[in-house]
Formats: sequence, structure tokens, C-alpha cells
Amino acid sequence: MDELSDDTNPFHTDDDIPEASVATNDGDSKSQPSSPIQESLPRSPKRSVISPPELPSKRYPDIRPYNNQNNGYKTPLDLYLHSGDDIDIHIVEAVKTAEHSNTTYIAYVIRTGNFEARRRYSEFESLRNGLAKLYPTLIVPPIPSKQTIGDYAVKQGKAKEDVAMISRRKRMLQTFLNRIARHDILSHEQIFHRFLDGNASWSEVLVSPPLSLLPKNILKAPAYNPTDMSNPAYDALPNPSAAQPLRHPDQRFLDSEAFTNKFASHLNSPMEKVTRRTMKRWSELSADHADLGAILNGFSLSETGPLAASLEKSGQAIDATYLSTVRLAQDFEQTWSEPLHEYSQFASIIKKLLAYRHQKHVQYEMTQDSIELKREALEDLEKSEREARRLESALSRRSINQGSVLTDEEQLGGANVGRAEENHQEAYSSSSRTPTIRKRGSGNGIGLLNAITYSIHGMIDSDPETARRNNITKGRESLSQLENALQASAQDLKYAGSTIQADLDRFQRQKVADLREMCINMARSHRDWCKKNLEAWEEVKRTVAAIEDHPNQPPLNETHPSTAGGTIVPSTSH
Repeated sequence: MDELSDDTNPFHTDDDIPEASVATNDGDSKSQPSSPIQESLPRSPKRSVISPPELPSKRYPDIRPYNNQNNGYKTPLDLYLHSGDDIDIHIVEAVKTAEHSNTTYIAYVIRTGNFEARRRYSEFESLRNGLAKLYPTLIVPPIPSKQTIGDYAVKQGKAKEDVAMISRRKRMLQTFLNRIARHDILSHEQIFHRFLDGNASWSEVLVSPPLSLLPKNILKAPAYNPTDMSNPAYDALPNPSAAQPLRHPDQRFLDSEAFTNKFASHLNSPMEKVTRRTMKRWSELSADHADLGAILNGFSLSETGPLAASLEKSGQAIDATYLSTVRLAQDFEQTWSEPLHEYSQFASIIKKLLAYRHQKHVQYEMTQDSIELKREALEDLEKSEREARRLESALSRRSINQGSVLTDEEQLGGANVGRAEENHQEAYSSSSRTPTIRKRGSGNGIGLLNAITYSIHGMIDSDPETARRNNITKGRESLSQLENALQASAQDLKYAGSTIQADLDRFQRQKVADLREMCINMARSHRDWCKKNLEAWEEVKRTVAAIEDHPNQPPLNETHPSTAGGTIVPSTSH
């Protein structure tokens, strides 16, 4: 675990938490260099977006329980949970029942002070899933894993009634509930209170607010309250992939991801394997001691005197070693193996949390890209509209100028007709030429104008013009929606970063305390194991000491008959 030192740990302590995430108790805050994406985030949104609610805790800015009013503790259980005392939740037993079901199942009896409730494993699972969706930026504690297919194959119909599995679930589910009860935010959530209330129907809780208000895709919902869908800007947000890379990643969270992966690899690869192998060997050792103790106890029945007593005491000492080894294996499972497995689950939860923040960041960048593309398309449409209007204006001016030319020609024709009145022949010729000139002018001027106008209208007739203007209107509306979506995405990204970092810091403090307690418990278990074995074998030593030295040799100065010469000779010591 030397690789996981504080120097490489990105989960900061209180003094290192960024300004946007955690404030100190004195109200002062310390800042940290921001990433390029953070510098680009708008500090004061110009458009109206949903602002996060106020917080009850300085450690978690911009967050509070969604289904809880100020001082809204209505039931005695609520008052007890928030009485200020240290609350311990216990799962006192697991009972087999068929209540409200057509089949039997295992119900876990939860006792919180004087309050009691019965919940099955699937209800614990739905509670955790609901909390994880309501609080996508918090580390919701894990519950024990489900049975594997291999377990069902080996135990078949008895897999759900396995005593060891039920005992393990009792302990880990109790840890799960107590972790929530000690969390600054999750402990205030009303669905957690109703879970502990035996009078509350959990099936009704699942179909009631706030759980019933959760969207199908939490990426298109506010990070600080996924049940609040009143802001239509979230509908315009894209749905990013977790595998999509970032152009401007935040180095803090890159370090957190790397550290979490390293932590998970330490737990999942070597440590859990060694732990399972150690428990297996201790179980085998305890079984061997049980067999050896039975053999020695049986052997003592065939002997007499101090030897029989020594053999019996040795057998009893080995039995004591068997019992202490069983106890050691149980303690090792409860105080080391189970917490270790829980922290491997925590590592997976943190990965999902960081993936959620990563997707929110990708969502922000994708929204920026969509705005740029939409602006370019809108600029092209507006440019085309300006060109069309300019061309229409030019054609209109040309038409007016052409009309003024025709008026001059008409005045000239009238003068010619006046002069032709004196001479009928000339008048006839003049009157016949004047319309010809007018017609020629009409063919060269108005005809050309009509041709140009017809061609222009063929290119920009009324339907394309209307469609273009409609597209411009829709483009402006879409751009406005995307700008609102960008504001909401920026707010979500800032909120998710600060809240996740704050909960990572809390988790780091919890992890240090838990690992310290795990090491102390392991040392205590080995000390007790050695102490019990030492007491048993010291008693064996006292019993063995009562046996004479070298009982296979006669005492000194004792004579014995000799076959040589038929005389008695004194024995000599060797």
C-alpha cells in the first residue's frame, strides 16, 4: 500500500479542498488553480436558469435533501434520527416469512432505537438504487453483492437460505444503514426515514415522489435535483457517451480516476485473493486441529497415570486451538474480508461517479460545439437573406428608373403628334412611328426587366423565401435554447465537480479511519488467538512436568536380578 501514499492521493483534506467545493469552518476558503474549462464557465449567467437550493452543510455547497422541508421532522422516528445523539441501527435477526408475498423469503429485522421494521434484500437494493439516482454526485454506500450463478449451481434451492450468506448480509446491510445514517446529506432523506419505519409501505414509497419523478436519463436532468424538470433547457442537452474523450479535461479528476483505478487494482487483484486463500487455510487448519484433538483424547483412554492426563490435556489444548482458530477466521472475515470487499465496491461506485461527472463535462463541450454549428448555419441563412433583400432592392430601383425613361419617350411622342397636325401625311407618318418607337422602347426596357425579374423569382420565389425566413426564425429559437442549455450544463458541471470533490474528501477521511480500524482489529484478533492458545498450552506444560524424567530407565541405586551367576548385583548407572 506504499504506492497509495498521501503524496499521490488526489482526495484532498479540508485544507486542500477547492474554493468551489468546500468551505472551512471559519467561513474562509482556499482556492486552487482552475482548469481551462473552469475558466470558460460563466460566473454570472445572463439568462434565467434554475439556481441550486441553499445548503444545510458547509461541506456540500448547493445540495440538500430533495424531499425534506426545514425542520420538517414529522414522525417520532424522524425526531429520533435527528435528536443529535449517536444513532446505531441494528439488524437483530433474519426471519423466513411469506408476508405480502406468494413465496417465502428472508426478511431482515431492523431496529432503530425503539422502532422496528422488516425489509427484504430486494428492498435494500431498491433503496440504494433510488438514493444513487436522487444524488448522482454523492458516494452512496454499497450493499452486499448478490449470489453468483455458481452459488446457485452448488447450493441449488438452498442458496437463499444459506446460513453463512444470511449472516454476512446481516452484517453488511447493517453497515450500509449506519453509513447512510452518519452521512451529512443522505441521513436527512425522507425515503431513508420511511425505509426504517415499519408502518410505511415500501411499495408505495417506490411509486411516490420523489422516486416517481426521476427521469429515465439523469444526464438530461439537473445534477443538484434530478426530479426538477421545470427547466426546458435540459431537453436540448445531448446524450454523451462515457467513452468520449474531453478536449479540456480537469486534471484533478484525471488524478482521481488514476488513483481510484490503482486503489481498485490493489484490492481486487492481490489483496482479496490472498485474503480468500488465508481464510481457506485457516479453515483447513482448524479442521485438522479438530481431528487431532479427537485422536489424542481417544488415545488418552488407553493409558494410565500421568501420561494419560498429559495426553488428555494435549488433546484439550488442541481443541482449544481449533476453537480459537475458528474464532480467528470468523473475526478475520468480519473485520477484514468484508470491509475489504466493501471498499472494492466503493471503488466501483467512485468510478461511476467520476464517469457521471465526465459525461457532464462532455455534455458541456458538445453543447458548445452545437452552438458553434448552429451559429454558422444561422449566419449563412442570414447572409442569404441579406443578399436576397439587396437584390430585390436593386431590382426595384431599376424598375423605377425604367418607368421614368418611358415617361420621357411619351412626352416626345406627344410633341411629334402636335407638329403632324399641320400636315396630314406627315402626321400620319409621325403618328405611326411614335407607337413604333414606344413599342421598341417597351420591348427593350420592360421586356428585359421582366426577363430579369422572372429569372430572379425563379431562383428566390415565394416558397424558398418563406422557408428561409422560417429557418432563420427556428434557428434563432434553437440557438437561444442551446444557450440556455449551455448555461444549465455549465452550472451542472460546476456543481458536480465541487460536490463530487467534497464527497471524495469525506470518503478519504472515512477510508483512512476504516483501514486503521481494520488493522487494529486484525492485530487484536491475532493477539487474542495467541493468548488463548498460550493459556491452553501452559496448562499442558504443567501436566507434562508431572511425568518422571526418563521413565524408561530404573531409578538410581535400585538392584535387579542378573542372569549371570545367579547372583544379585547392584545396578550401575550409565
